[in-house]
Amino acid sequence: MLAIPTARSPGVPASDGLSGRGAPLRGRGPAARIGEIVETVDVSLTFDDNRLASLVFGQYDQNVAHIERRLAVTATALGNHLVVKGPPDSAEKARKVFERLYARVTASGTALTLGDVDGAIQETTLQGNLFPSAEVSAEPDRPHFDQIATRKRGAVRARNAAQDTYIKLLRNHELVFAEGPAGTGKTWLAVGYAVSLLEQGHVERLILSRPAVEAGERLGFLPGDMREKVDPYLRPIYDALYDFMEARHVDRSLQTGVIEIAPLAFMRGRTLTNAVVLLDEAQNTTSMQMKMFLTRLGENSRMIITGDPSQVDLPPGQKSGLVEAVNILDGVEGIGRVTFRDVDVVRHDLVRRIVTAYETAAHGQGDADRSPTSRRRPLA
Repeated sequence: MLAIPTARSPGVPASDGLSGRGAPLRGRGPAARIGEIVETVDVSLTFDDNRLASLVFGQYDQNVAHIERRLAVTATALGNHLVVKGPPDSAEKARKVFERLYARVTASGTALTLGDVDGAIQETTLQGNLFPSAEVSAEPDRPHFDQIATRKRGAVRARNAAQDTYIKLLRNHELVFAEGPAGTGKTWLAVGYAVSLLEQGHVERLILSRPAVEAGERLGFLPGDMREKVDPYLRPIYDALYDFMEARHVDRSLQTGVIEIAPLAFMRGRTLTNAVVLLDEAQNTTSMQMKMFLTRLGENSRMIITGDPSQVDLPPGQKSGLVEAVNILDGVEGIGRVTFRDVDVVRHDLVRRIVTAYETAAHGQGDADRSPTSRRRPLA
């Protein structure tokens, strides 16, 4: 792979140029104010393998378009050749992102998702702040962000700094709290890490639990045995299990008890040894339930507790066990805690914007409650 920076072109608006494989795509790239002089630079990249280059660019150049929007550059992709144009810093960052993505598809041979592209952008941005540019350039796929690996899924790398912190905490702490909005990968990464420990023989069992609390609905009595009654509440965990394990392995592990579905109400009195124990939707636990659950931790076990304090479905006036626990246990040795924000949402960019809008509205309502006589003002 060859990258050739060309001479800088001062005085040319950064929004000029072509995008896509030789075709102009309007509305992409940096926007310059009328009359503003923006210094630009052209960076050319030539990839060794046409097929792998097409995986980097994505179907209909969607990855190229995504990088253009995120980094405020324009790009022209043709065959295995790419020309990036934009401000010097942005063009250099885009070059590193494309090189990183090419290294990934070379190793995996599989197509990239927009989440993978976002992860490469985040990783490149963070590495640019932590490491000398020459060092990063020499090692375009230096594994700064941590990763987990399972037999089915292979290596799954963190897509942002919060996920990287999360994985590191999982490796180094016996008990980890993960708080944050939907779509940040709290449960998915927890299940992936638990499966990796199970496959490596570090633990013997995977125990999954979740409070049986409806989200503002009353479903009434559900038919079936205990597992069939609890299954609807644990469907997100099942989805993650099937992502990281073959379906036949999941089914066999459930039958043999290697993977156990344990309703929270049935955890009392147990000592959980040689296991990874995952409590999902922990914001819906009561104070008593949370204390009971935390004291189940046994020898050679790990416990992961995930939840979103902004989505508590408990009756009004009842305190969330998750909120109380993270305050009481703050600073206790051996306990890790990571808090995800709206900017850490990786499920879909629209989900991130929805979460941001709700958080902004919540902050605005809080300001109005504190000062009834003043009108709600937008956040600075």
